[in-house]
Amino acid sequence: MAIQALSFLASDPERLGLFLSESGIGPQTLRTSANDPKFLTGVLDFILRDDATVKAFADASKLTPQTVANARETLEPRWE
Repeated sequence: MAIQALSFLASDPERLGLFLSESGIGPQTLRTSANDPKFLTGVLDFILRDDATVKAFADASKLTPQTVANARETLEPRWE
């Protein structure tokens, strides 16, 4: 699902630009970064931080926002 989320970001230049700016990676390292589980967790964190973005991604992927949140937790559980 995180790869789907990355594809979703890549489909919108504005979203992708914001993600790249905030993540500190460049477009040239995006493909290799996609192999890193921590990077993929960051992709889902970026998607989940904004209600409109997670809803748009969930709708485009025919998922629920909760399913997206569950996938994020599966990659790296947050312990409190």
